[in-house]
Amino acid sequence: MRDVSPLVEVQAAEYQRLLGYPRGRVLGDRALELATASRAWYARHGRPWIYARESRSLEIGAGTITVDGVPFAAGQLRTMLSDAGAESVVLVAVGAGAEIAREAQRLWDDEKPDEYFFLEIFGSAVVEHLVAQAGARLCAAADGERRAVLPHYSPGYPTWEITEQGPLLSLLQNGGDEGLPRELEAMESGMLRPKKSLLAVFGVTPHVDRVQALGTLVPCENCSLPRCDYRRRAYRGPRRPSEVEAMSGMAYEDGTESERAEQAPLNLHAQYSVSAKALRRWASERLTIASHDDGTTDALFRYEGTTCANASRAFEFHYAVTLGRREEHFPVLDQRCEPAPGDVGHTFMCRYRAAAPQLMERIAEE
Repeated sequence: MRDVSPLVEVQAAEYQRLLGYPRGRVLGDRALELATASRAWYARHGRPWIYARESRSLEIGAGTITVDGVPFAAGQLRTMLSDAGAESVVLVAVGAGAEIAREAQRLWDDEKPDEYFFLEIFGSAVVEHLVAQAGARLCAAADGERRAVLPHYSPGYPTWEITEQGPLLSLLQNGGDEGLPRELEAMESGMLRPKKSLLAVFGVTPHVDRVQALGTLVPCENCSLPRCDYRRRAYRGPRRPSEVEAMSGMAYEDGTESERAEQAPLNLHAQYSVSAKALRRWASERLTIASHDDGTTDALFRYEGTTCANASRAFEFHYAVTLGRREEHFPVLDQRCEPAPGDVGHTFMCRYRAAAPQLMERIAEE
């Protein structure tokens, strides 16, 4: 499989999930404007691609798998392939194109962190969509041969070190009749260049009955591709870390609900999807913190934005939080969001004009 112009149909729900919005949340005017602009830019300039080839040999050892003579220490992938009785794997590489990485960097250099963030995340959504599309095509081919395709797995996922991207990429570049359609490089750290690229391994098994019996071997439940003729189960959301989580080094939660509940709710060294540079800038320019004699603390964040292009009015909202005393572990005593004193720009928002009371009530509850 070698496709240099695959159809890209990123679902709105998947894009919003990667942006960090709760399921069902309606994007505000500014967020909707940024999301729409990112889609429009990619539709004009994006150069997505997909490449895949089936392995010539697969050996499943005690703790490793060997693909075309190259060993990989991927414990969880090895277990999945063994349980399914896989006879081969398909090596896949996808990319959203180097152009989107360059444009995102330009936006960052121009000090447009919001535009940068939305385009950066859209690139990640494109990559996830391309992997799902590749999986659907593999399912179609396997179905005609009475074989089944397993969920994909990638370096950087649990039990598979990201540093093995290099050997996997070499297999893809050197093992097929045709090379990759675009340039791709694995750095020593395991990160791929250009960004918004992904390597994946799909297992293939002739034992369709095993896949149907073991729900964890059915790829459909964590594949969001719409209108798939080979879907065997409903989409339930991603079980694996998303491309954003895996490639950014964010921790992947793989424990039980009780294990996650025992984790500390606050991590001073947490990593965020928004870049540290943008957070530092916002903290310096838009955040004020006031400590009081009674031990309480007031924090105020000034959000500055503009309405959609139809009105293009600047507006400012204040996010205010009051925390209790240190001895009480800083409980949240009050939180609210409201227009800045004297601001009238928000009254030009389309949603405000359509349903002002409902909009302001929802904003106040953010």
